[in-house]
Amino acid sequence: MSISEQKVRIILASSSPRRQELLALIGLPFRVQSSDADESTEEGLDPHQIVEQLAERKARAVLEQGRASGTLESDAVIIGSDTIVVQDGHVLGKPKDEADALHMLRMLQGREHEVYTGIACILTTDGSARLAHERTVVRMKSADDERLRRYIATGEPMDKAGSYGIQGFGATLVERIEGDYFSVVGLPVSKLYDMLSDWGLTVF
Repeated sequence: MSISEQKVRIILASSSPRRQELLALIGLPFRVQSSDADESTEEGLDPHQIVEQLAERKARAVLEQGRASGTLESDAVIIGSDTIVVQDGHVLGKPKDEADALHMLRMLQGREHEVYTGIACILTTDGSARLAHERTVVRMKSADDERLRRYIATGEPMDKAGSYGIQGFGATLVERIEGDYFSVVGLPVSKLYDMLSDWGLTVF
């Protein structure tokens, strides 16, 4: 199903400043509506299933909020996204506290891990959805506890999967990546562009 390039509205189902900045990169006007969706998942899912499921849940929560309040645009695309870090098959979400952040960062030091970001695009016209994900491999430098504690003291790790942000101070802990940098930040903009293009929406 195609949508009108002239009438389309973008609704970002996330309050993340990072995702807002990345969405702005591709030149589409948008508004933000936080979903407050439940982010728990059942056991046994593969990482890509987790992020796609959560991305869709966030987008559908915003869809239902808009329908319930009568404020939903009739010709809009809702974008949901979710990011997780995976180390040795263990999913690392946001840390519970500073001790948890230190534990996660110790796990990642001097090793490779995977970052999965899922993205969901939902049409408000009929609720149809497109789901996708990106997988990026990140290798971290080795760092001692003193350096990790200084990083934690900046506050940056506390709202980020895996307890680091590649676009901030955490960049100093990263040795290299293989894959989509923007996906590690939180929104694979190239993938998003392709998904929107499938509905007839072009940016340039």
